[in-house]
Amino acid sequence: MMEVLVVTGGIGSGKSEVCRILERNGLKAQYNADSKVKELYASCPDLLEKIEEKLQSPVRDSEGRFRPQLLAARIFSDEEALAAVESIVFPALMEDFKAFARKYEASGIIVFESATVLEKPQFEGFGDKIVLVDAPVALRLDRACARDGADREAVKARMQNQKLMNALSEGASDPRIDAVIVNDSTVAVLEDRVDKIMSDLFGDWRKYSTINNK
Repeated sequence: MMEVLVVTGGIGSGKSEVCRILERNGLKAQYNADSKVKELYASCPDLLEKIEEKLQSPVRDSEGRFRPQLLAARIFSDEEALAAVESIVFPALMEDFKAFARKYEASGIIVFESATVLEKPQFEGFGDKIVLVDAPVALRLDRACARDGADREAVKARMQNQKLMNALSEGASDPRIDAVIVNDSTVAVLEDRVDKIMSDLFGDWRKYSTINNK
């Protein structure tokens, strides 16, 4: 039976590193929801048309290419506009994931990576197991700045929008989370922690190495 393992975490937590560790150990059926949304914006003109109709505002340039800054400017500090966009994008994302899951249904475990799965009501009840990758806020900030080469204040502003993730980093709990992987040391230490959590959740988890990896 196929299970969906959700890997989530705030900016700079290292959730993508955890997913890479899982991939190196055979769990190659991986779906990055955040990257997939960007792909949908870039490749689905019908989706963009629906968004423009809903917002009554363009999100494409004169040549029909998606311009993220136009969308960002329209939904910034406008929760109603953001909700309208999500009501269009989320069903498209889920349809895409269902197609992906059918392709890899023999894999045993599908890894679903998403930064927002705990924060968006559309994801309520999604996934068989949810693993939070966490680290102290200051360490996450340092990592994100080093990774992106971004201005420290700009990264802080992005992190402040992840209110739930920040609360979890500061000791809050969430009953939806099945396990927490603390990523505050080396990659080798992280690998050991991933192995322990996966063994606790799935037993001999490496036996679920991807079968249908086309």
